[in-house]
Amino acid sequence: MSTATLDRIEDDLAVLVVDGHEVTRPLRELPAGVREGDVIDLKTLTVDAKATAALREEVREARERAQQGKPPPPSGDFDL
Repeated sequence: MSTATLDRIEDDLAVLVVDGHEVTRPLRELPAGVREGDVIDLKTLTVDAKATAALREEVREARERAQQGKPPPPSGDFDL
């Protein structure tokens, strides 16, 4: 199955990642309600909910690993 991940939405264009390359499509060609991070089946142009959930979990775990041993960001006011 050929899939793409919706990387971002720029105005009326969807930027998809397909096999490591960015491609654009008119947002209107994608399913209504599609969100950044959704995995899209390119043959049926539907959101693959199972693959999307797996990708979101993979990203969550990667963020968690990246934060291990790092102090939390400071809270409160700060100057730039």
